[in-house]
Amino acid sequence: MATLTQPKLALPKPDADFYQVTASLTDAEREVLRRVRTFMEGQVAPVINKYWSEDSFPFELVPGFRDLKVAGAGYEGYGCAGGTTLLAGFIAMEIARIDCSFATFFGVHSGLAMGSIFLCGSEEQKKKWLPPMARLEKIGSFGLTEPLVGSGTSGGLLTTARRDGDSWILNGQKKWIGNATWGDVTIIWARDVADNQVKGFIVENKNTPGFKTEKIQHKMALRVVQNALITMENCRVPEENRLQIDTSFRDTARVLRMTRAFVAWEAVGCAMGAYENALAYAQTREQFGKPIGKFQLIQDLLVKMLGNITASLCMVVRLSQLQDEGKLKDEHASLAKAFCTVKMRETVGFARELLGANGIVLDYQIGRFVADAEAIYSYEGTREMNTLIVGKAITGMGAFV
Repeated sequence: MATLTQPKLALPKPDADFYQVTASLTDAEREVLRRVRTFMEGQVAPVINKYWSEDSFPFELVPGFRDLKVAGAGYEGYGCAGGTTLLAGFIAMEIARIDCSFATFFGVHSGLAMGSIFLCGSEEQKKKWLPPMARLEKIGSFGLTEPLVGSGTSGGLLTTARRDGDSWILNGQKKWIGNATWGDVTIIWARDVADNQVKGFIVENKNTPGFKTEKIQHKMALRVVQNALITMENCRVPEENRLQIDTSFRDTARVLRMTRAFVAWEAVGCAMGAYENALAYAQTREQFGKPIGKFQLIQDLLVKMLGNITASLCMVVRLSQLQDEGKLKDEHASLAKAFCTVKMRETVGFARELLGANGIVLDYQIGRFVADAEAIYSYEGTREMNTLIVGKAITGMGAFV
């Protein structure tokens, strides 16, 4: 009598959204995310390791990305993508799920550069600059960090601005400025020598005399992002390019509060990408005659990764809801950035551990996530600085130096 063989059950597809959080979005919002995921999986994923290895940017992908029409997500009007801050966060997560460098390129342009103009610019400035930036006809950068000033930017900027008639003269240096080696516009933050207040300026990279960019070499993280050291020697910027609503670092901080939340979303996406690649590997890699996903220690690593991701995702969803409700505070963004990047760092480490030696090879994706996580962990405010922001809020006592 013939014996029937049981059909092999299909393994579940790796999906880091374990609590189905995206199901809470509208159909239209989920369609935006579907288009972003299709582009990232179909166009970016097949080539990104090559560019990461070469320390170069895939310029040929920009037209396809432009067609997604997601630049300016969260900003209403001026040709921007609009929608909620929550949707903007999910977009950042989807991009980072495939590549953190591409997410950083998008975050610098749409979040930091466009966000500075949207929050601190005059109506005329918004009408002039935001539409071409939303169309990615002009690529933006954000120049705050300096070679000698990182966490102390609120009161210690060395870059100076001096009023000269209907112009401003900028002198100083900025470092780690993403997109600046090839972009069109950089928001430069400088200390006004007259009143000692921080002010923002829209600098046109390619036609401002005295504005020079040098690519930062030998990075071990976010290698696709083209970071620059900017040197400004008597750069003359017209008064009409000074951000008109910006009068002090408090206004700069409004931009950072928004983009710090963006980085928390990016950290979730980074962790998701590492987890999903690690899970797919565990389902197919065999040792001792069986897939390693059948071993208890491997499942333990995967579940710890998934727990980190789920907790972080739920946190950033509420974070963006607070922002959409107009209730977001510095300490909210700081807690999310600090917590999510710590959990991201742990999660990508678990992924590398699961893959063993293969975890350090680009072919398996994990090594790229591990390296890129180190940059996300530090930029937009270190864990220590964000901890002090939250600590001051909950104790009522500042512990800053």
